[in-house]
Amino acid sequence: MKNITLSANESLIERAREKAKNEKTTLNNRFREWLENYASGKNRAEEYETLMSQLDYVKIDRKYSRDELNER
Repeated sequence: MKNITLSANESLIERAREKAKNEKTTLNNRFREWLENYASGKNRAEEYETLMSQLDYVKIDRKYSRDELNER
């Protein structure tokens, strides 16, 4: 594994470390995950399109009212 050096505002790094700690991981681990996603070339729009194509079988038979949509 190769090391790289990044620079960022100190307070930003500390907040990111604290967030990662709360998520029971490390900032380094989060960066590796981000880098993997970034390098894969997929973006959110592509992921959305993939999901929608997987849900293509779902058909809406009519328009639902606000009350019907909010029923629990």
